[in-house]
Amino acid sequence: MHDELLQLEPRPLWRHFHLLCQTPRPSGHETAVRRLVVGFGRTLGLETLKDEAGNVIIRKPATPGMEERPGVVLQAHLDMVPQKDAGCSHDFANDPIEAYVDGDRVRARGTTLGADNGIGAGAAMAVLESSTIVHGPLEALFTANEEAGMTGALGLKPGVLKGSILLNLDSEDEGELFIGCAGGLDATIAFDCPQEHLPPGNRAFEVRVKGLSGGHSGMDINLGRANANRVLAALLLRGAETHGMRLASFEGGSLRNAIPREASAVVTVPDEDAGRFHGMFPDLAAAIGEQLAAADPGCSIDIIPGDEPSSVIQRDAAGRFLRGLSNCPNGVIRMSADIDGLVESSSNLAIVRTSPGRAIAECLLRSSTDGGMEELKDAFTGVFPPLGATALFSGGYPGWRPDPASPVLRLMQEAYRSLYGRAPGVSAVHAGLECGIIGDLCPGLDMVSFGPTIRHPHSPGEYVVISSVGRFWDFLVRVLAEI
Repeated sequence: MHDELLQLEPRPLWRHFHLLCQTPRPSGHETAVRRLVVGFGRTLGLETLKDEAGNVIIRKPATPGMEERPGVVLQAHLDMVPQKDAGCSHDFANDPIEAYVDGDRVRARGTTLGADNGIGAGAAMAVLESSTIVHGPLEALFTANEEAGMTGALGLKPGVLKGSILLNLDSEDEGELFIGCAGGLDATIAFDCPQEHLPPGNRAFEVRVKGLSGGHSGMDINLGRANANRVLAALLLRGAETHGMRLASFEGGSLRNAIPREASAVVTVPDEDAGRFHGMFPDLAAAIGEQLAAADPGCSIDIIPGDEPSSVIQRDAAGRFLRGLSNCPNGVIRMSADIDGLVESSSNLAIVRTSPGRAIAECLLRSSTDGGMEELKDAFTGVFPPLGATALFSGGYPGWRPDPASPVLRLMQEAYRSLYGRAPGVSAVHAGLECGIIGDLCPGLDMVSFGPTIRHPHSPGEYVVISSVGRFWDFLVRVLAEI
């Protein structure tokens, strides 16, 4: 039950996270949560601004005697990724998240939890509300639509922030301080897929790939998890080559920054080949399951009788489309030579949709270097135009270059060591934090990102470790006092 969260410590943070769980806030549908935060700030009597991009800024004066301290911006985003299990009836635009306590974890029933970034937003609200936490001049920046394009950060006006230090509360490994992130770029691939009438004497099937783990296409891309779009395309290519299969439709994935967990297609096969086509799937499913046993043990492949479509994609066009999906750059492309274990460049074949006469594939490219991003673009243009498809790139956002000499980083390292008797880790992250955009708009900001331990964000398996939230909160309070 939701009320379980209200008994957790630190209670102010969990109370605000509980309230955020009650407020629908999928990306692109943030009116209700924005109204909540604006009302919260004004009820406290604090200066509260809402800008044209949907961001909310709340300013709180310094604790008496700390007026001359550097100004600090606490930054979190308001939206959450709307992912749910197959068969789950949850309506993200209207229903509250059903969060519950599971040992030392908080999870959600059948959906993403929204700890990314609800814990960070709840922490900022708890600081704003507190009458006991000491701090210098404070701003809380709640950005809009981070998960679906970072349009809030991109729409931030230069000069609107007064602080000189930005603490981003959107990281997912407690005990790690992040000082850099990857930039991103959207790739949209368009295929012409002329239709033709289905000749008589065919049987229709629906082929489904499901049960994959999915996850964040930056944070989890190095885990070797399967991409449902790639798995399904490979299966269908095999069927087209050996059983005269025709493709009617293909649908997979839902968000650019989530590794697709499910994909499905409607196909037809000549009556005389239908039995052999159906019979090949158990062996293929077993082979794929064995291949993915360590990284994605829940993978399942189903083939069921389907309704006969009125038309199918022309054979050559369908073949080019499926070959393009199978050859699309996907997963880890290059590891960093500078930071051990860090992915430098990656790509996620995130969303695939067919419609009459056309097919679209949407990918998110990430790289921490300009050269790596150019290499990715070259790879896409090498695969798709020769197949007759177009590759358009848009929505690019900058990375955040690490500054190991950051004064606030050194202060935070000492504060963490003082609290917990050990040094925190310092790293960069292969994901698109808003720090890159905000730092580009507001040159000179000293920035560090940190947060509690969150696992499997952007998937229904998402959870936050309760004990890590307490450590994250105590650390935040200590840092605000010492800056």
